[in-house]
Amino acid sequence: MVGVPTSMVVIQPTGFCNIDCVYCYLPNRSDKHVIALETVERVFAELFEGARSAPELTVVWHAGEPLVVSPDFYRAAFAMIDRLKPDHVCVKHSFQTNGMLINDEWCDLFLAHDVGVGVSVDGPAAIHDANRKTRSGKGTHAQTMAGIAKLRARSVPFHVISVLSRASLVDPQELLDFYLDAGIEQVCFNVEESEGSHVSTLFEMRDLPEAYRTFLTAFWQRAQASGRIRFVREIDLAIGRIFRPEEAEGHNIQVEPMAMLNVGSRGEVSTFSPEFLGLKDERYGDFVFGNINADSLDTIMARCLASPLYRDIKAGVAACEAECPYFSVCGGGAPVNKLFENGRLDSTETRYCTLAHKVPTDLVINAFDGLVAERAQQASAFSSQREPQIV
Repeated sequence: MVGVPTSMVVIQPTGFCNIDCVYCYLPNRSDKHVIALETVERVFAELFEGARSAPELTVVWHAGEPLVVSPDFYRAAFAMIDRLKPDHVCVKHSFQTNGMLINDEWCDLFLAHDVGVGVSVDGPAAIHDANRKTRSGKGTHAQTMAGIAKLRARSVPFHVISVLSRASLVDPQELLDFYLDAGIEQVCFNVEESEGSHVSTLFEMRDLPEAYRTFLTAFWQRAQASGRIRFVREIDLAIGRIFRPEEAEGHNIQVEPMAMLNVGSRGEVSTFSPEFLGLKDERYGDFVFGNINADSLDTIMARCLASPLYRDIKAGVAACEAECPYFSVCGGGAPVNKLFENGRLDSTETRYCTLAHKVPTDLVINAFDGLVAERAQQASAFSSQREPQIV
């Protein structure tokens, strides 16, 4: 688990969010502090000078609402990172946004820098507005859809992430119709989770895994039949994890020290699950191993390796490997979910891992087995037709 290069940097340009979702776990979403460009420079100077970066580095601008910070800030940050990076490193920037602030200037930025754009939209207005509200309690659906319309008008590639609630889980056709009507072609699902101070009511459903299995099966089959949904993350990523070459080693960057670097707006640095940043726990404190404005990544790494947090995450991964037949596609789970669902990092199965890994893996394998059986039957029928007739 030690020595894997950093392949993802998650930066919180600000903790502030312009809306107040019911299921949000972030404790500092009213904090309007913006990360300094000098802090961004320090992160990437350390990363590149220490040769810690993987050849392909994804920079995710996330947490709070990244678009409340001006496009000029990102232009300056992108230019700075580009100046610092070695020639052999490819940097890909990505934003996760509620979409409400997207306009032509943002589209210009996205297109000029080939930025990956993810928009959070939970489905039709009635479903979306039940949880994704303004700070005065009003729905945000109309503004989010206006942002999506702007992306489509400017031909900016994007995907959506939809948080599944009880209402959406029971009606895959309604969600599919919504995506098709809105011209959405790439879809990701997040089942409402228990993290931080938020306790998921969805996780209280005893039959949740089966309900999710039914939902995802129906959605996948109907999406394929439509011919207009190009990507369903839960299925497409599962296919890549299951049918990878033997020599392609799988990595779970949420359990490998510094493989994912998480940086707060004041320079605080954590690793492992990005959701840890900003949270606190009696056993592990604030999950922060240092501040990039004062500490080197070598110092931060050393603190991480010596920490109870890493010790217990590593024990949990070992337990998963020993017990779970899905380990090769999961790699030990998400530590943040182990902690907030099971109360222990050295535990194994969570509701999250069942939904995010086990259910999609089963669906893909069952579909593959069905395809193999169908092809075998067709081959057998063809062979019998070509057998010489003895008269």
